[in-house]
Amino acid sequence: MAEQDHRARPTAAPPAQGAAAAPAQSWDASLYEGKHSFIWKYGTDLVEMLAPRPGERVLDLGSGTGQLAARIAESGASVLGIDASPEMVEQARRNYLYLRFEVGDARRLTADAEFDAVFSNATLHWIKPPAAVVRGVARALKPGGRFVAEFGGHGNIRAVVEALERACEEAGVGDAAGLNPWYYPTVGQYAALLERHGFEVAYAALFDRPTPAEGEDAMANWLRMFGGPYLNHVAEGRRERAIRRVEEILRPGLYRQGVWYIDYRRLRVMARKTG
Repeated sequence: MAEQDHRARPTAAPPAQGAAAAPAQSWDASLYEGKHSFIWKYGTDLVEMLAPRPGERVLDLGSGTGQLAARIAESGASVLGIDASPEMVEQARRNYLYLRFEVGDARRLTADAEFDAVFSNATLHWIKPPAAVVRGVARALKPGGRFVAEFGGHGNIRAVVEALERACEEAGVGDAAGLNPWYYPTVGQYAALLERHGFEVAYAALFDRPTPAEGEDAMANWLRMFGGPYLNHVAEGRRERAIRRVEEILRPGLYRQGVWYIDYRRLRVMARKTG
């Protein structure tokens, strides 16, 4: 395992107050690890696509509680993880004392041709504007460096979003459709964005991945973890009822044989910096 340099300067500026990197959303690191481990577990084959090598420098963008950064480090690569959530970074540091994690804004990367690869799993759909992220990734990579990412693609969690909007409006929120914080591009949209910023796209695919969630209260836990951009606009005394209403709407389509499924669609890309 590569020795990690804890003396390096910060690679991303801290998130701006009210930053769109996590709009109206806070993160519960314990809930994430306890009930949503499927998120990073599904990212293990993305690490295989990255194929990190000994001695490489890799930036893990949106590193969460650190599991995939640790998997990358097993190759002998030197890894830096950054995340907008101080809670996630604190937990990652506790989990992996030998790795380096920083609080930072993915739209404000300051690294200049420092990394052989940038990796990101289940993060980029949270961050707007996407062009700011891609510009920073391009700047952070060495010439020929690779960018490997997976995140929500066009149509991701469509049923969940529609149910959230309906339940929130029934709970007194006005135009809930205007609360949607996520960026879910098509293959063409994201490939074009990468090409405009000096990348050659080697691979891009959009695919369905309905995912079983963990536990009897799985959908409610998912909504508590990720639904803040909607539910935080519901009066506090009505939020749990709104969550149960979302469950009622979704149960016919997403609850099968005692298991809740999240209607994920993922966009996976690999691109190389051309200059």
